[in-house]
Amino acid sequence: MPGTDSVHGDGRERSPGPDLVSTQAATHRPPNPGRPPKVQSGHLSSTASTKSRVNGATASDPTLARLLNLKAAANYLGVSPWTIRDLEARGVLKRVTVPLPSGTELRKLLFDKVDLDCLIEAWKA
Repeated sequence: MPGTDSVHGDGRERSPGPDLVSTQAATHRPPNPGRPPKVQSGHLSSTASTKSRVNGATASDPTLARLLNLKAAANYLGVSPWTIRDLEARGVLKRVTVPLPSGTELRKLLFDKVDLDCLIEAWKA
């Protein structure tokens, strides 16, 4: 009977069609449990913008916060982060240490905005 065998008239085998197992696996695959996709710049989701607020400060304006991290302190003073590190190492700029319950300190470099303002005033003279 023509069309019932698996070989064409030219000797080639017929393709059995799509593999149903692999096509079903691709459509019913659970989402990737890894890191969530990056958010395009300027398009923060509503949860990202509300989570980044601390005491009225947003991620786009960290100068409203009292404690600034290394990068924000450098931006606030208009210098590089390495200059902030050098000022802290020389004792010119005091870092804020946050104690942890285990008796250690938070390793993150935090600087008080008031200290940064005092440093600016000292540099003016």
